Amino acid sequence: MGWIEHAVWWHVYPLGFCGAPIREEDPAPAPRLRRLLHWLDYAIELGTNGLLLGPVFTAGTHGYDTLDHFAIDPRLGNADDFDELIAACRARGLRVVLDGVFSHVGRSHPDLVRALREGRGAPGAGRFDIDWERREPRVFEGHDGLARLDHRSEEALDYTTAVLTHWLDRGIDGWRLDAAYSVDPAFWREALGRTRERHPGAWFLAEVIHGDYGAFAKASGVDAVTQYELWKAIWSSLADRNFYELDWSLRRHDRYVGDVGLNTFVGNHDVTRIATTVGPDGALAALAVLLTVGGVPSIYYGDEQGFTGVKEERLGGDDAVRPAFPDEPAQLAPWGERLHRAHQDLIGLRRRHPWLHSATTEALTLTNTEYTYRVSGGGEHLDVALAGTDVRILDADGGVLWHS
Repeated sequence: MGWIEHAVWWHVYPLGFCGAPIREEDPAPAPRLRRLLHWLDYAIELGTNGLLLGPVFTAGTHGYDTLDHFAIDPRLGNADDFDELIAACRARGLRVVLDGVFSHVGRSHPDLVRALREGRGAPGAGRFDIDWERREPRVFEGHDGLARLDHRSEEALDYTTAVLTHWLDRGIDGWRLDAAYSVDPAFWREALGRTRERHPGAWFLAEVIHGDYGAFAKASGVDAVTQYELWKAIWSSLADRNFYELDWSLRRHDRYVGDVGLNTFVGNHDVTRIATTVGPDGALAALAVLLTVGGVPSIYYGDEQGFTGVKEERLGGDDAVRPAFPDEPAQLAPWGERLHRAHQDLIGLRRRHPWLHSATTEALTLTNTEYTYRVSGGGEHLDVALAGTDVRILDADGGVLWHS
């Protein structure tokens, strides 16, 4: 699976990007997924070579409350629309990874509703984690609308494997496993092992928020985990003027680089926009760090244009960080051009130094507000000098390759 060493993902939340209604009752079906077709060349011109897509399956509201893992959400279109998107990505050399929720389903999932009505003997009932005395599903992290699967059951294992295989058969390259941290790693090892019998080249990314990344990957069999520790250190060190935090996290990051793939990022669908947290200059500095350390980086759509937005803990609190994009790139506002150009430059720099995928770092100078680290791999190195939000990237001879 050598292609992953060169992957830079453009991470898109399709329901938001395509302007689909999120909480309307009985929204009219529409082929909104086709809007992405107008943005594939944009993704390539940005420098990315893959789409990391958020939920596309039939769901109740935000997509993580799945109702049918085998069908495209009618708010986005149908199987034909999906197939056309995959074909267009293939024609451009873009890889595609889908977001799969196998920790839980929506409370109104038809098989769950039937099981609660008919009892243990209902078809598919064994797939769900149900308190049969109370005739109630056990919920995910206190969210009443999200019902847990029973990961001890063969039915849940068979179902998960069937879904993984179905969409790999239709042309995707891998999966992001949502809330993977909440599932017994042994379940993943068995499900992924079965799936790889048919698709040995599939790539599996697990959402893991904290803990021992290497131990989770080894136990579960996933190829990569989400690097939330580094995400936090990047924005926090810039916001708090404390590069000691970034240095500590990079040393910990280095321990994992050789053991497990690390999906690095400074923005995603669940967090406040980086440009909101540290401002546009800070966003540039964060991007420079992201693209000069080991890992498999992803760019969250809109970050490359300096989009802002605050994640809030309330109903609809994700909407600001999951906005609609215009119909085509020409309709973007011009004020994002500076950040867009920086993304192109820094992704290009990373492409010219492919050894950065598995590189490690060491501090050369370190104070609260100034930090120079050397990133090394394959007998080569670059130096990255941070002074507040000012950044310079130097080659081995001290020449400036990029500066903010």
